[in-house]
Amino acid sequence: MKRRVVITGLGIISPLGTGIEKNWKGIIEGKSGIRNITRFDASNFPVMIAGEVPDFKPEDFIEKKEIKKMDTFIQYALAAGMMAASDAGLKVTSENAERVGVYIGSGIGGLPAIEHWHNILNEKGPDRITPFFIPMVIINLASGQVSIKLGAKGPNSCAVTACATGTHSIGDAFSIIKNGGADAMIAGGTESTITPLGIAGFNAMKTLSTNNDAPEKASRPFDKNRDGFILAEGAGIVVLEEMELARKRGARIYCEVIGYGMNSDAFHMTTPSPEGEGAARCMTASLKSAGINPDEVDYINAHGTSTYYNDLYETMAVKKIFKGHAKKLAISSTKSMTGHLLGAAGGVEAVITALSIYHGIMPPTINYETPDPECDLDYVPNKARGKKINIAMSNSFGFGGTNAILVFKRFG
Repeated sequence: MKRRVVITGLGIISPLGTGIEKNWKGIIEGKSGIRNITRFDASNFPVMIAGEVPDFKPEDFIEKKEIKKMDTFIQYALAAGMMAASDAGLKVTSENAERVGVYIGSGIGGLPAIEHWHNILNEKGPDRITPFFIPMVIINLASGQVSIKLGAKGPNSCAVTACATGTHSIGDAFSIIKNGGADAMIAGGTESTITPLGIAGFNAMKTLSTNNDAPEKASRPFDKNRDGFILAEGAGIVVLEEMELARKRGARIYCEVIGYGMNSDAFHMTTPSPEGEGAARCMTASLKSAGINPDEVDYINAHGTSTYYNDLYETMAVKKIFKGHAKKLAISSTKSMTGHLLGAAGGVEAVITALSIYHGIMPPTINYETPDPECDLDYVPNKARGKKINIAMSNSFGFGGTNAILVFKRFG
């Protein structure tokens, strides 16, 4: 018997705030979460803006004595994981613990702690390094801490695939349930890299927007005047469950996951393959996995980073695969509001896509002011659109040429 997988719980932390309510309200109102950097003095940096989480209080989710043992990305994962489990009404018991797993990844991991403790090492010597340093920075501790907190004893792993991390994590978790390896998985991505080294490193690659004078307008995917992405932080976690078990316990179902594609550009460290060749193949793989035709897709939550090549090549890939249907598709980049959360991006966008399907609202691409003749599809400009979504796709493309795409379907 074919096992079907549904999403029953959501947890989200982003520059729009902590929790589903603040994020969904911000998304449908077209609000930007991009502000001037407060985490450190960025006054002498070419880039002075980022998507910091404005309201996160770790003590709301984590015992005070435990907080200091976790870098921020783990705190975000633990909080969003707890939110998702609570939203799903998922209780891990001695009876089901071995059938509940966790799969949460990060692109970079504990960069703030690495920078901080490296300074301590240089200033005060090796005897002053905390014994919690290694567990607070290694990426799989995001999954580890969530499983410890919830008592989930099933499959436990993480993806580390740059900007595709969250999507790979959810896709891999989907596959685990589909293949019978678990009945429920808590999955997604988390990230916190707004540090001097993080900002300086991405700036050195010429990938970040330098529109410091207008932070809220700096992320402008598909707009002709786009000049780079905005580094952001947070976490997006979903609870995936085998459909019959979810229905049996009376869980609310946001949507069904029906497809997952993954592949490689095999082209360049940071630049996507010309004309979106790899992205197009990944779209084809995800549609094949879902068992649907291109013209059945209603909406795409685009990778849409606000960089020249990504937005152009993603548009070209959509045209190649969807052909005449491409003009009928609604496509939006919610990074216009959240910024780019790197390893957490796919998780956050999966949460947003699930909410879009559940509520029948297509999120906008804000700051779309000057159309680019080369990017000429329907990007849901500036205002959310109330419309029934039967099938949606969420795209994620990462450095190293790694691509991941999820396909979701309205349930019921």
